[in-house]
Amino acid sequence: MAFDTWLIFVVTVFFVSATPGPNMLLAMSHGIRFGLRGALPTMAGLLLALGLIMGGSAAGLGALLATSEQLFSFVKYAGAAYLVWLGYQAWRAPVSERMGSDSDDDGVAAVSNWQRFRTGFLVAMSNPKAFVFFAALFPQFMRADAPQMPQLVVLAGTFYVIESSWQVVYAFGGAKLKHWITSPLRQRMMNRFAGGSFMAAGVALSTVSRA
Repeated sequence: MAFDTWLIFVVTVFFVSATPGPNMLLAMSHGIRFGLRGALPTMAGLLLALGLIMGGSAAGLGALLATSEQLFSFVKYAGAAYLVWLGYQAWRAPVSERMGSDSDDDGVAAVSNWQRFRTGFLVAMSNPKAFVFFAALFPQFMRADAPQMPQLVVLAGTFYVIESSWQVVYAFGGAKLKHWITSPLRQRMMNRFAGGSFMAAGVALSTVSRA
């Protein structure tokens, strides 16, 4: 892979990952609730799911989803329903009197590492368009006359570095915002914002097509 081709890929992924979507919204909302440290299991779940999506796309699952209307619709509506449910949970989340304290452990005990990891994993896996996206993106930057696996490793590794960096940025921003949300009113406002955003993302996901 030529260096200039790789640089174009870096710029493309940089802006794609920076765009606020369900993954980044979750990283930020968990940063608000649990602090940067507490959001690490969430980010691990997000990244594992993205790794599986990239692997599945390379194995042909992206092409299958692109050609099978029934399979694409099933994954799409299941993912949309999960995002709406997650939004409903965030909308109704209780407020905490300790929100905004200096500890990153506020509220962490109530939601285990596994629960946060699972939420991150399911949110990232909920979008069938991601499979199609990777199946369409990677070949644009790969040489057909060169070994495929080394190129896939470089592209996937680059994507991981950029994506994880943006997740940390969003979670860190959420953790800083946490110290501003000290009143129950502000907490409720943020809960409504996060919940409404997840529900809107679910509705938007239900309208996407394979093309």
